[in-house]
Amino acid sequence: MTAKRHRLLTRDFSLVWWGQVVAQVGDGVSKLALLWFVYSVTGSPLKTSIIGVLQTIPSIALAPLIGVAVDRLPKKTLLIASDLVRAVVIGLIPCWISGETFTVEYLYILVVLHAVATAVFGPALTASIPSLVAPTQYTAANALLQSTTSLGIIMGPALSGVGIAFLSSKEVLCLNAATYVISAACFLPIRMGQPAAHVARSSVVLSAARDIAEGLRYVVTGQPFFMFLTAIAAMYTFGTAAFTTLFPVFGRTLLDLGPIEVGYLWSMLGLGLLAVSLALTTISSWTVRRRIGIVAISSAVSGAALFGLVWVRHPVATAALLSLLGAGIGALTPIAWGVMQELTPPNLLGRALAFYSLGAMGAAMGGITFFGWVTERFGGSTTITAIGATMLLTAAMAALLARYHQECPTPSQLKQSSSNTTIVGNYP
Repeated sequence: MTAKRHRLLTRDFSLVWWGQVVAQVGDGVSKLALLWFVYSVTGSPLKTSIIGVLQTIPSIALAPLIGVAVDRLPKKTLLIASDLVRAVVIGLIPCWISGETFTVEYLYILVVLHAVATAVFGPALTASIPSLVAPTQYTAANALLQSTTSLGIIMGPALSGVGIAFLSSKEVLCLNAATYVISAACFLPIRMGQPAAHVARSSVVLSAARDIAEGLRYVVTGQPFFMFLTAIAAMYTFGTAAFTTLFPVFGRTLLDLGPIEVGYLWSMLGLGLLAVSLALTTISSWTVRRRIGIVAISSAVSGAALFGLVWVRHPVATAALLSLLGAGIGALTPIAWGVMQELTPPNLLGRALAFYSLGAMGAAMGGITFFGWVTERFGGSTTITAIGATMLLTAAMAALLARYHQECPTPSQLKQSSSNTTIVGNYP
C-alpha cells in the first residue's frame, strides 16, 4: 500500500474522498451564490433564511422512506443518480433560464429539487462507509469526509465571491454543474457490497411501512443511546444551521462587507473545520464516552467563539474567531456517525441514520426560521448571542451523556464480539 492510499484508508475510499473534495467545493460555491442572490434581490434576512428552510424540508419529510431505500437499494446507484440530479437542477437549469424568468420564486423550486437529491445522497454515503473501510476506521473515515466539507468551505465561498463580483450569481451556479458530474464519475469504479435480498410478502406500501417501523423500534428501544445522541445533534443543528444560513446577512449588516470579503471570511470557518477533522482521524479507537466528551468540549468552544463575534469588528480578529468556531462545530458529526456505524447492524444502518437526520434536520429548519425572524426583528448581534447560548446548552447535554454513559468496547473489540450484541449504557 502506498503512502497516499494509507493516508486515505483504502483505494475505494480514496476515490470517494477526491470526488467529495470537488463536490464540496461546488457546494460552497453554490451556497453563497444562492444566499447572495436572494438577499440582493429581496433585502430580507427572513426571505434569505427560506433557502435554508427549503434545503431541510426533504430531509425531514422523506427521511423514513429514504432510510428504507438506502437499506434496500444499491448505494452506488443512489449516489451516482443523486449527483447527476443535483448537476441538472442547480447547474444546467439556471443556464437554460433567461434572466427575466430566473426569479427568487423559481430559485426556491430548484433548491427544493436539489435538496431532495441531497437528502438521498447524505445517508447513502454515510451508510456506505462500512463497505469501504474496516470498523476500526469508521470515525477516521467520517472525519476525512468532513475534511472535504471544510475544504469546500475554505475554497468554495472565496471562489463564489469572486465569481459573483465579476460575473453573476446565476452564472456561478451554471459553472458549478461540472463538480457534481465529476463526483458521480468517481463512484463508477468503486466496489460496494449489495444490500441483502428483500423478499416482499405484501404490497410495497405495507412492506415499506414495516421496514420503517422496524427501524424506529430499533432506534427507540434497541439502542437508547441513539435517542440522546439525536437530541444533542438537534440542539447543535438548531444553532449552527441558522448561523451558516444567515452568515452573508451578518457579514453585510454587521461588518458592511461585500461578497468577496464575506467569501474569504466564510473560508476561515472552513480552516478550523479542516483542522479538527484531521485531528479526529486519530481517535477512532477511543471509547464512546471519551468521544462524546470531545463533543462537549468542542461545543463549548463554539459558544465562546460566537460570544466573541458579537463584540469584535476587526477583520483579522473576526477571521480568527471564525476559525475557532469552525473547529468547535466540527467534532459532532464524524463522532456521531462513527458511533452509529459501529453499533448498528448493516441492514438497519440506513434507517437509523435517517431517523437521526430527521431529528437533526427538523431542528435545523426550526433554528433557521426562528433565528431568521430574530435577526429581522432584533438584529444580528442578538441572533449571534442566542446561537452562542444554544451551543453552550449543546455542550452541557453532551457532557451529561458522556458522564452517565457506561464505557463501551472499542471498535476493534466490537468486531470480535457477536454482531447481535446490543450495548446499552445507563442514562440520566
